[in-house]
Amino acid sequence: MDFNLFDYMRSNNMEKEAPLAARMRPRTLEEVAGQEHIVGQDKLLYRAIKADKISSVIFYGPPGTGKTTLARVIANTTSAEFTQINATVAGKKDMEDVVGKAKELQGMYGRRTILFIDEIHRFNKAQQDYLLPFVEDGTVVLIGATTENPYFEVNGALLSRSIIFELKPVPPEAVRKLIKKAVYDVDRGMGAYDASIDEDALDFLADVSGGDVRHALNAVELGVMSTGRSEDGRIHITLQVAQECIQRKAVRYDKTGDNHYDTISAFIKSMRGSDPDAAVYYLARMLYAGESAAFIARRIMICAAEDVGNADPQALVVAASASLAVERIGMPEAQIILSQAAAYVACAPKSNAGCQAIFQAMEAVRETGSLPIPAHLQDAHYKGAAKLGRGTGYKYAHDYPNHYVRQQYLPYELNGREFYKPTGNGYEVKIREHMRRLREEAES
Repeated sequence: MDFNLFDYMRSNNMEKEAPLAARMRPRTLEEVAGQEHIVGQDKLLYRAIKADKISSVIFYGPPGTGKTTLARVIANTTSAEFTQINATVAGKKDMEDVVGKAKELQGMYGRRTILFIDEIHRFNKAQQDYLLPFVEDGTVVLIGATTENPYFEVNGALLSRSIIFELKPVPPEAVRKLIKKAVYDVDRGMGAYDASIDEDALDFLADVSGGDVRHALNAVELGVMSTGRSEDGRIHITLQVAQECIQRKAVRYDKTGDNHYDTISAFIKSMRGSDPDAAVYYLARMLYAGESAAFIARRIMICAAEDVGNADPQALVVAASASLAVERIGMPEAQIILSQAAAYVACAPKSNAGCQAIFQAMEAVRETGSLPIPAHLQDAHYKGAAKLGRGTGYKYAHDYPNHYVRQQYLPYELNGREFYKPTGNGYEVKIREHMRRLREEAES
């Protein structure tokens, strides 16, 4: 290939003028931050990329976690033809051109084509269906990237022919290292500007970015480019500068320290204490500090079962539905769903009777061990069960008035023990009354 000095200079200048996040994008697997669960040296994806044996894959994860980066790394390491399209602007004609060229390369040179589709969830069903036969017969190897759950947004047939790799938010320590490198690296970072970043600003940006590397690097670039030089002639990225550049105030919230546990504790106790205003306030503090929406959703579900229970059975339904919706939708809209669920659980009538029931039952099991199950409750669905007395004398509840009949259900040694004791709150009033009525009518 002829060397063209003009093209080289133009390419080099374009790279230097590219945004910091683009310049700092990893070029090799070894430079990829986080994602060790899929690109660790013993992992399938790492081995496939290194061996240039990549098959159709879909990268799924939040923004800024490295989906496009992994595609670029594959492009840098593969001997296959690498083509990229964006689903937001690409049409059927673009795909036809890619497929046509792929068939030509495969037929004439035996060379594979890797097609990277960014935001693949934006493709409608017809567009996805068009790709299916070419993915199936190997004309193209598909690499899709999406921030949406592919099990909801991508054609099932296309999914079945692809391996799904979920990317996680990049850990704060990895983001911290990348920020530091971006500030001081002369070749690809902002090192030529003679800038420095304070430790508290570094920690703040790494934490508040929420695992989105691009978000953090954009803030660094803005800080360096918009901050004047100090008396010592250097650009200093302080905590105040970092806050301004990422448009967030520093909230004291260490995800592994006391403040993390204090805040989540206050959130749960506010829901338990039926104070929706406090619950939503602590929810906002956690979200503002970058806490995982999935983590918060789990705590709401636990509170719905532990502190509301059957006083309002719908509380757990709302909390579980919110957890699913949060997983599907993601931030920032997920904050609305979490707020609805937290407020509902906070306002619901409270009962910990179900919680106390399992604790007391577990204690009984620890104390008494595996007591014999009454013979009439034992399984009788096998030959010879009757000869052993299994199932003999069992009373089928639906054969009796109100579909209820008194008989021994607990082991005889625990006769009369009560574990679940419905309270006088909410729906448990009806449960308690229903159980009382059944027992009284059975005795009459």
